[in-house]
Amino acid sequence: MKQIYSDVIQFRGSHYEFGLMQGELLKDSLTIENRKRIWKIRKQHFIIDEEEVKNAILPFAPGIWEELLGLQDALKWDIGEVLREFGGYRLHYMRSGCSIFTDSDYMVRNYDYHPKTYEGRYTLFSPTDQGYAVIGPSQRITGRMDGMNEKGLTMGYNFMHRKKPGDGFICNMIGRMVLENCANVTEAVQMLKEVPHRHSFSYVVLDKTGETYIVEATPRGTHVRQSNVCTNHFEELTHENRYHLDDSYRRMEAIEKQRQHVTDAYQAFRMMNDSDKGIFSDQYKNWAGTIHTSAYFPKELKVWFVLGGDREPIVLDFRKWLAGEKIQLKKILGTVNTDLPFVHMDKNVR
Repeated sequence: MKQIYSDVIQFRGSHYEFGLMQGELLKDSLTIENRKRIWKIRKQHFIIDEEEVKNAILPFAPGIWEELLGLQDALKWDIGEVLREFGGYRLHYMRSGCSIFTDSDYMVRNYDYHPKTYEGRYTLFSPTDQGYAVIGPSQRITGRMDGMNEKGLTMGYNFMHRKKPGDGFICNMIGRMVLENCANVTEAVQMLKEVPHRHSFSYVVLDKTGETYIVEATPRGTHVRQSNVCTNHFEELTHENRYHLDDSYRRMEAIEKQRQHVTDAYQAFRMMNDSDKGIFSDQYKNWAGTIHTSAYFPKELKVWFVLGGDREPIVLDFRKWLAGEKIQLKKILGTVNTDLPFVHMDKNVR
């Protein structure tokens, strides 16, 4: 077993100031040291066009462009390096797992991925220039893999495939855009239809109305449906599915079999987080091990969060934070059943 942690990062201010603050935190960090090593290998295969990325981001989330400029000034990098690392446009994304279950009052999701991709950052950001305040774990610094905003809109995504990528944004940047700029599921669904997608994912959104929508999104189009369970295959865009879906169907069947016994949010959390329920995964070497479990409560504006499995959730009161109360927690601790390195904790991650 390996003990891991996520730093709790809280900030109120402009996007540029947020980028500046994050850049100062990242200076000389293991995250940057390890990512630079990875890019040395891949740099020759990736060409970035500043104007193309800027023109793609500005119509959807101009504040994020300002955040990127803040990161640039703090890190003293050229803009190409910043966009390659944090821009979220036309980048590569590895396969992953993930499972999501919703009810009218909550969303519970398992984030399944490879440890070397996990940055260990849990963020609360309230922008003063534009956009809604958002709580949730970060991915690629600027992106969010799940989260909730001040209006109660909640989002999580599940990987489908990387076949035939398009000129668009990767999943975590799309998640950030949706949470910062959409007040409800109607607006979220509309943005997910309009934003260009790099890869194929299902985006699950829930708000205070209690309605869950799943947007099956690919570079070639989207389909919107309603359901309370989502794993790693499309239900409507089946022609886009991968060939090997046994584990995705297995986790979905495990949720379907147990959901009749789930009468409250805590039981739903245990179904997803307990290692003996068939949904939590320890397949870390296969890019599909559960690193965190999140639960979001749109009506209460509360969040449950754990790192690893078989754990009691910490409770974060987003409503109180929005009112100005600071969260006293500095780090979230957990354990995972792997010896694989984490990018923010270990040296020489490859």
